[in-house]
Order: sequence, then C-alpha cells, then structure tokens
Amino acid sequence: MKKFLLFSFIGLLLSCSGVKKTQEALNSGNYEAAINKAVMNIAENKTKKSNQTYIVLLEEGYKKNTERELQHIKFLKKDGNAANYEEIYNAYGRLKSIQERIRPLLPLYIQDEDRRAQFNFKSYDDDIITAKSNFSEFLYNKATTLLTDANYKSDYRNAYNDLNYLEEINPNYKDVLNKIDEAYKKGLDFVIVEMTNNTDQIIPKRLEDELLNLNTYGLNSDWTEYHTNRIQNQLYDYQMEVSFQDINISPEQIREKQISKEKQIKDGYTFVEDRNGNVVSDSLGNSIKVDKFKTVRCDFYQFTQFKSAQVTGVVSFIDIKKQQKINQYPLSSQFIFEHIYANYDGDKRALENDLVSLLQLARVPFPSNEQMVYDAGEDLKNNLKNILNNQRFN
Repeated sequence: MKKFLLFSFIGLLLSCSGVKKTQEALNSGNYEAAINKAVMNIAENKTKKSNQTYIVLLEEGYKKNTERELQHIKFLKKDGNAANYEEIYNAYGRLKSIQERIRPLLPLYIQDEDRRAQFNFKSYDDDIITAKSNFSEFLYNKATTLLTDANYKSDYRNAYNDLNYLEEINPNYKDVLNKIDEAYKKGLDFVIVEMTNNTDQIIPKRLEDELLNLNTYGLNSDWTEYHTNRIQNQLYDYQMEVSFQDINISPEQIREKQISKEKQIKDGYTFVEDRNGNVVSDSLGNSIKVDKFKTVRCDFYQFTQFKSAQVTGVVSFIDIKKQQKINQYPLSSQFIFEHIYANYDGDKRALENDLVSLLQLARVPFPSNEQMVYDAGEDLKNNLKNILNNQRFN
C-alpha cells in the first residue's frame, strides 16, 4: 500500500511538471513545442483524467499557432519578395503537419465543459502546391543565373546545392538533373599530381604506384578531383607535387653483447646421516633425502643486426593559374630493421628462459636498400592520406 501511494505521488508530480512545461511553452509563444508535448501525452491515453489539461492546452496552442502562421504568411506575401517563397512553402507545410498529428486523436472531449475540443482544420494542399511551384521557379531561376554569370567555383557549388534542394522538394522539375550535372562539373577543382625524386637513391616503382593510388586514401572532398595522369584537354586548377628530398640509409651493422651468467642448479641428492654415519629416517621409516646443488656458468653472446632508412620530402600545392604556391607540408618516415640472435659457450642451464629462446634464432639476410625505402613508405602513405584529407583549396 505504501509503495502504491509513493508511485502515485511520483506520477502526480511528473504529470504536474509536464503540464507546467507545456503551459510555459504556450505562454512564451513556443506553440509547436506546447503542441508536441500535449500530443505526446494525449496519445498515451486520451481518456485519462489527468490528460484533460493537455487537451485544453492543445486546443489553445493549435488556435494560436494557426493564427500566427497565417498572419506570417500574409505578411510575406504582401512583402512581395521572391526570397520569401521558401518560408511560405515551409509555413504551409508546418500547418498541415500539425493537423496530421492531431487528426488521429480526434474526437477529444473536455469533460468539465461537456464539449468536444474545437480544431478548425483546413486543407492546405492547394496552398502548398502553389507555394512549391513559386519556390521551385525561384530556385530554378536563381541557380540558372548563377550558372550563367558565375565568376568563381563557389558560384557553381551554390547553384549545385540549390538545384539538389529543388530536386528533393520537386523531383524531375524541368531540366534540373542536367543542370545539377553541369554545376557539379564546373564546380570541381581539378588537381594534377606529380612525383619528383631529388635524392640520389632509387624510389621503388611499387612505392610510387602505391603513393599515387589515390583511391586508397578515402578522400572526403566532394569538390576536388585528383589525377595522376593528365587528361587531354582538361584544364587543371592546381598541381600537387610530392617531392622526395633526401633518403638516408645506414650501413649494415651487427652489434655484439656478451653476458656472463651463473646459477645454482640441482645435481642429484644425498641421504641425511647421523653422527655415526647411519641414514636418518622419517616417522614412516623412509630415508630422508636432501637436494645437492652445483654452480653452472655460461657466456651468452647476443648479436643485433641493425639497418635504418629515413625518407624526407615535401608535399606542395600550387595554384596553376596564379603560378603561386598555396600550401606546403613536410613528409617524413623512418624504418628500422632490427633482428636479434644469439649463441653461447658453457652450460646453458645458467641462462634465463628469455635468453634461451634467442638461441633458437640465427642470422638473417639484411633487406636491400630498395626494400628499406619501400618499408619506410608505409608511414609516408599515412602522412600523405592525412594531408590529402585536410587540404582545402577554397
């Protein structure tokens, strides 16, 4: 019983809080929020007594919102600015949407007044169609003018966005799809990519191919197209130059380290004897034994094969029309080849397990200079990917 009363009290508090927030939204002119809160609560149970207040608030909110939206539309039409067509279209859409959310709840009764809640619904379909037609014509003319009079790539991109919006609200309007394609092509930045080697080392061909395989970089720009091979008659806006400046490869080295180890190990056992030389037994009559230990020694020889390669360069972006460098980024990577193996002299039982495991390894061939440069290229690819994804031309 106590739990029931507690839950009932909490429910009452929550209900009062919800009503209060809905009333506040209504009083502050946030009619849509008030309508949404009321609809949500009424939809759960429209005959619930505690939801009566929401019905009254919904009736009031619907009336005030409709009046305000229609006054707003009237003003926009009187203003006569074609740029208002979008807001007129959206306003009619909001009016219809609210009606469609309320309609499934009807009829709603206000019990204290013994009447149905009043919602003067109206069909806005013709208004929406007219508004959409006006707005579509406005968007089409605006985008067409941008395409015709464009001075910058951004003009084509703005036209592209307007045309896509038009296609979304009014599919297959006039020749919009063709104009979308035109705007996209004219809004693109075309970048030719070139690679230069200013070092005295050979860049592996497969590394060049992988660095220039731009499809692997997940480029996220909708308005930039990179080409590694020039297309005939294509005018390029920018040049991206990947320039290798220096490649340093260390000599092949084998470093030796000697470690001397000593350890006591078990070496059999002896029987415990008393003063008279007799073997001592335990309480069960078993002879007592003790472990024997001896000291073993081992010289451990560890060999480390080492070779490193460092590749440095720069990535430059050049505005071809202005013949001006607009950005430059450093490019660097290092790869280290290191292999450890070992042998020993003495009793290897003196060695710890981690050292013993190295005895199973042997010397391996050093990688070639070309392989070292290629392996260093893994970091170069990651660096280049970050540069490409962060580069913005305008």
